[in-house]
Amino acid sequence: MDLLGTLRGILGGGDLLAGEACAPFESDHRRLYRGRALAVAQPRSVEQVARILAACNEARVGVVPHGGNTGYCGGATPDETGTQLVLSLARLNRVRSIDPGNYSLIAEAGCVLAEVQRAAASAGRHFPLSLGSEGSCQIGGNLSTNAGGVHVLRYGMMRDLVLGLEVVLADGRVLPGLTALRKDNTGYDIRALFLGAEGTLGVITAASLKLFPEIRSTATALVALAEPRAAVTLLAQLRDASGDAVSSFELIPRIGIELTSAHIPGVRDPLGAPHAWYALCELSSSRPGEPLEALLAETLGAAHASGLVQDAVLARNERERTALWKIRETIPEAQRHEGPGLKHDISVPVSALPQFVERGAAWVAAHVPGARLIAYGHVGDGNLHFNLQGRGAEGAALLERSEEVRRALHDLAAALGGSFSAEHGIGRLKVAELERYAPATELALMHAVKRALDPNGIMNPGKVLRGA
Repeated sequence: MDLLGTLRGILGGGDLLAGEACAPFESDHRRLYRGRALAVAQPRSVEQVARILAACNEARVGVVPHGGNTGYCGGATPDETGTQLVLSLARLNRVRSIDPGNYSLIAEAGCVLAEVQRAAASAGRHFPLSLGSEGSCQIGGNLSTNAGGVHVLRYGMMRDLVLGLEVVLADGRVLPGLTALRKDNTGYDIRALFLGAEGTLGVITAASLKLFPEIRSTATALVALAEPRAAVTLLAQLRDASGDAVSSFELIPRIGIELTSAHIPGVRDPLGAPHAWYALCELSSSRPGEPLEALLAETLGAAHASGLVQDAVLARNERERTALWKIRETIPEAQRHEGPGLKHDISVPVSALPQFVERGAAWVAAHVPGARLIAYGHVGDGNLHFNLQGRGAEGAALLERSEEVRRALHDLAAALGGSFSAEHGIGRLKVAELERYAPATELALMHAVKRALDPNGIMNPGKVLRGA
């Protein structure tokens, strides 16, 4: 079978890339993996995706779905053999429909997240998924990795924002599940299999997404704290005082302020004196004129009087709010400017987060004394990006110890009832970690599902499950 000839017939010559033109699709976002693609297919319709998968399934050629390439685990990168087809979803980028009365929207997989947010806003609605990469990440990738972000506390992860999916299976059959129903109790939830599956079971081509009332009032503050335990206590106080109107609550260490101030233009320390830890907290409401700023100021004032809060600054307008969020959102970029590092995406129960930070920091200080610890993330859902930062030769030495560091921190997360992958997924990077920490029964069921939906093993080979 002349697969490339077949693909050209399906797509036309301009939508099938080969040779050097494939280069942008052959390396992951963090440059951990550099693969080589057989070709890159850029379909413009669900029908073309179906025909491509049917042809690849017949030829037993692996297919690597590719979105905005913002993932951290190499899940959208082909291997080094030059035998796998990269399937770019970027040209399936239409918002097919918006139903404001049903609070729902249908978007194709190649839609950039920020475009979906704007489409919802144009209809007077709110799509709450918010990520630092929202200007380039795509809905299909968000779905396939079950993306999290800064609003999980209020709205849940991506799987909580989905009503229905359209999926092309490995053999080219189309699963037409774009329902907009909130209640549909008719058998197994087949949709759930593809959320977080990282393209290993099929290709998501469109989704019916939940919308929410437009946000009309917000209140934002950066709060200085002595320790993470104070952050957990303050979060509970804010949730109680606001009637659970907290939409974001982010933990930032002092080094996060220092790195962003040093490397990101326009970022500065908004408080007069340095502090060990900070929380970026935001309340929001769909009611215009809601007195959230007064409520936030009152709650923080009481926390300051009790000694829980050391200092705080409240955003007085949208410009100041944007400046506070820029600190949090540019920490990963500042880390890249600083030098090589080790990234860990762990989650633990919120109540155990201070213990993880304390014990993890103690282990790092004892065993990797040259490394600088950057622990930041989403306190409200127990997700920490527990990263170690190096510089120059020190950074290279740190990378050589990645396995030792990863094992200690992931074992600690497991001991505290947590996970080694909170929101970044498995991809190629964490296959061995899944094998180590997942229960044997769960792994066996995952392999059984993979065999049932992709018996020839063409869907994103080597990602999530070894040998699958």
